[in-house]
Amino acid sequence: MNKDYELERLKALLAEKERLLAEKDEKLKEKDKKIQEQDEIIEKQKASIENMMQALLHSQKVMFGRKTEKAQYDGQLSLFDNDEKLAEQINKETEKITINTYKRTPRKAGDRKEMLDNLPKEVVEYVIDENQKCSVCGGELAVIGKIPVRTEVEFQPAKLIVKNIVRQVAKCKKCGANGKGNKNIEKAAVPEKILSHSIATPSLVAQIMYQKFAMGVPLNRQENDFYRMGLVLPRSNMAHWIIRCSDMWLTPIYERIHSNIIHNCEILHMDETRIQVNKEDGKKASSQSFMWVIKTGKCEEIKATFFYYSRTRSREIALTLLKGFKGYVTTDVYTAYDNMNLEKVQNNFCWAHLRRYFIESIPLDSKGNEIPGSKGDEGREFINLLFYMEEQMSGLTYDAKKARRQTSSRKLLDAF
Repeated sequence: MNKDYELERLKALLAEKERLLAEKDEKLKEKDKKIQEQDEIIEKQKASIENMMQALLHSQKVMFGRKTEKAQYDGQLSLFDNDEKLAEQINKETEKITINTYKRTPRKAGDRKEMLDNLPKEVVEYVIDENQKCSVCGGELAVIGKIPVRTEVEFQPAKLIVKNIVRQVAKCKKCGANGKGNKNIEKAAVPEKILSHSIATPSLVAQIMYQKFAMGVPLNRQENDFYRMGLVLPRSNMAHWIIRCSDMWLTPIYERIHSNIIHNCEILHMDETRIQVNKEDGKKASSQSFMWVIKTGKCEEIKATFFYYSRTRSREIALTLLKGFKGYVTTDVYTAYDNMNLEKVQNNFCWAHLRRYFIESIPLDSKGNEIPGSKGDEGREFINLLFYMEEQMSGLTYDAKKARRQTSSRKLLDAF
């Protein structure tokens, strides 16, 4: 073999080796690529599983967790380091407010007397029989005084009374005298009847309404109660009375409440909640209607709550209910309240609703407990501290509250 042949052979072997190495590198790259793709799929699956677990845990929290959104304070808020420093700085620069906490105290002597003072009084006296003799010697007895025994409260059941309304009739002695002119007859004035051609009276209808709406007693149970008292009063009659009397006598009061809070108040709270109505024309029983609520602010002299039923949740309802109002309206973030284009109406938003979104964002562990240290947890604690500061200011006047908010609350919000 000559040298040229050996050289060519070595070159061929080297080329073959390079080709094999290139193929191996290509296979390794493809393998790494597949591994990377599989890792990405696994990570996505892990994230999807975690999201589903969080959704499941949050749904369990909504169904079985605490329903109240009121913050629980155990003497000191659960704050992070930066929040503690902030709270210390605010407390240093702002005069502290001391609010006496409520403690349940045992009933003191005199509480029962104070409770019974507003009830009607009646003295029941038991006397000694005039023929009674001394139990020791049989001698005559002489009354020397009275001693109190006990105080009782007696319940007198309600009773029904049938009233036959009669009025006096009189004629004029002068009119028609001596056969001149017509005789004039005058009748005694009688109060207007609450419902024509009915045995209903204001007290009877008021009792039915009170039992149904204040005490939650259905009309069928009231029907049984009236039957036991000797009156046959079908529930259909009672329902008819409630509807007619509400329309005739209570609607003007209802409209007056709305007019007063719209034209005489500056701060209102407004919300709407879902409600289902059975046998409503044009709607299924499972469909949703809405009850709109307007409540006056605590600082208002008028203390009123106005309810308005609507088949829809449309923006037009909010515009109609707030027409003519000038002031501040606190609502949630429902879009119907956005840019209402009402003159001199400022829409505020509710901190409790905002805190709800932070709470929902807090991750949960496998046992459904909140994982501390998240941004949602931090945001909730800021809002809890804001609420806590508001509780401390509960005993101040509204001007003093405003001044205090401009110092302590504003610094907290700036930090938030």
